[in-house]
Amino acid sequence: MRFFESVAKQIFEMEGIPLLEGHVANYPEEAMAISSEMNVPVAVKAQVLTGGRGKAGGIKFANNPGEALKVADEILGMEIKGEKVNHLLIEEKAEILNEFFVTVSVDRGARRPVILASKEGGVEIENLAKTNPEKIIRYYPNPLLEFLPYEAREVARKMGVSSDLISPMGQIIWKLYNVFTKYDADTAEINPLVLTPDGLIAADAKLVVENDSLYRHEDLVQRMHYKKKAVDFVQLDGDIAVIGNGAGLTLTAMDMIKLNGGEPATFLDIGGGASEQIINQALNIVLNYDPVKVVFLNVLGGITKADDVARGVIKALENVKRDVPIVIRLTGTNEKEGQRILEEAGIPYETSMEKAAKKAVDLCNQIKQGEA
Repeated sequence: MRFFESVAKQIFEMEGIPLLEGHVANYPEEAMAISSEMNVPVAVKAQVLTGGRGKAGGIKFANNPGEALKVADEILGMEIKGEKVNHLLIEEKAEILNEFFVTVSVDRGARRPVILASKEGGVEIENLAKTNPEKIIRYYPNPLLEFLPYEAREVARKMGVSSDLISPMGQIIWKLYNVFTKYDADTAEINPLVLTPDGLIAADAKLVVENDSLYRHEDLVQRMHYKKKAVDFVQLDGDIAVIGNGAGLTLTAMDMIKLNGGEPATFLDIGGGASEQIINQALNIVLNYDPVKVVFLNVLGGITKADDVARGVIKALENVKRDVPIVIRLTGTNEKEGQRILEEAGIPYETSMEKAAKKAVDLCNQIKQGEA
């Protein structure tokens, strides 16, 4: 069974292999929100179980959340060698100084594990194996004995890396071999293993586990089932983003905006049990959506707690780059605590949906008049 890169990286990270920060996105707006929270240039990577995604356009880069939204929309739904892209990995873009290749697999002919490594990694490794096979180091650990760190350092030395990299390279090779044995793998691979100003980092990850051993690794199989998106988001033609906790409440808020002469820019339902994290995610989505001039957050707390909403709002505003006013209607469960949190942060709120909707439309009109 082959695992998505994002899942393989979770396993590698558990074994101490250094990685870039990355998060899974299931739709473009989630990619935009993740990019906004990370606040660095990102790589948007198709999660498929086949190779060649880079050459097929399945890996693109984005310098800001708007670009992340655009390229995520381009990649999601595309087919790479017959496999549809349903998930993305949004990952920090690495500053690459050099690329290496390391894999642990099974040599069927020798009937034992083999470590293959080269100081020339990247997408052309297959061509290198054909044209310059001497540049790929082969090392056969004894499967009946423990693979020791000094052996891994010897592989690094034979690769021809600089002396200062032999120890850290050996550590990664040793840990990758541990992944291979611990999870009954057919293949555990890093290509490329990149050198950055911060050190060696696994920029990609491949893990293929023997099917007959999966009963021992049910946790791995469970990791392949991605969660459904936490919010329902629809882009509209207006300029006032509407967020509500429940479809009915969100639609009612949109009606109130239109009744007061405004036009909704979004329908964004955060659901009946929205957490602080989901509030933060939802606000990151709309605050990074360029047509939005005003945000109307309409929360009637039931399962959703007003204090969680308030903390989510504050967290989102700490990271946002665009100066977009937010009009908040906040009542319900823990409303006094939620309102107190907003007051202490200097964030105004309303308890009446009607007043809040009118305020949002008036603010939007003022902004448009100032732009005219």
